[in-house]
Amino acid sequence: MLVRLQKIIADAGITSRRKAETLILEGRVTVNGQVVTELGSKADPARDHVKVGGKLLGRPARHHYILLHKPIGYLSTVSDPEGRPTVMRLVKGIRERIYPVGRLDYNSSGIMILTNDGELANHLMSRTAAIPRTYHVKLEGQPQPEDLKKLKSGIVLDGERTAPAEIRQVVQREKPWYEITLTEGRNHQVRRMFERIGQPVVKLKRVRIAFLTDEGIAPGSFRHLTPAEVERLKIWKRPEKSSKAR
Repeated sequence: MLVRLQKIIADAGITSRRKAETLILEGRVTVNGQVVTELGSKADPARDHVKVGGKLLGRPARHHYILLHKPIGYLSTVSDPEGRPTVMRLVKGIRERIYPVGRLDYNSSGIMILTNDGELANHLMSRTAAIPRTYHVKLEGQPQPEDLKKLKSGIVLDGERTAPAEIRQVVQREKPWYEITLTEGRNHQVRRMFERIGQPVVKLKRVRIAFLTDEGIAPGSFRHLTPAEVERLKIWKRPEKSSKAR
């Protein structure tokens, strides 16, 4: 049966479908010895020899779903050319290759999902699903109400307006803590949003992804998601405007 190349790569546990498309465009994928660079190309995983970076794809990997509490000082990548520690050092006892879904800054902490299920990874990163992610941030100072209102309604970053955000204060101090929930994941978005209103982020921690929280997971540790949690993530859709994310 013919299947799109990006799905074959994702099912093999190499990377997400979105990143598989990048590999194809970069000319790093071959089918029966021929380089394929056209998105939408198909192959028969039972008959054709598909290679990524010169390595032949095997059977679809056993899927793993991990919720990790990333400490500060780790990169949320599979590897680093400079030899800096990555979150992969924290995941023990899994033979299959897994990878992070999305990223957290080196100087940020909090929960993140790692998997080798390309379909789920693609869904979690899609704008259609609009998976809410909640962060606790410590600010340099107290923002003005009118500035917070701007962030809630959306500001322009990189020429595009951000989606509406939920923001509330959780700790009142000289350097206060705020909770912010986003349904998109632009590069360094939380830090850039608060910098725009003149209040740099001192600390940042992701405490929730959809319905998953950091409860019971110490920094540097992880747990496997339950089958029920995985299924719930797979069918997650953008909540209606009248309801809030659970």
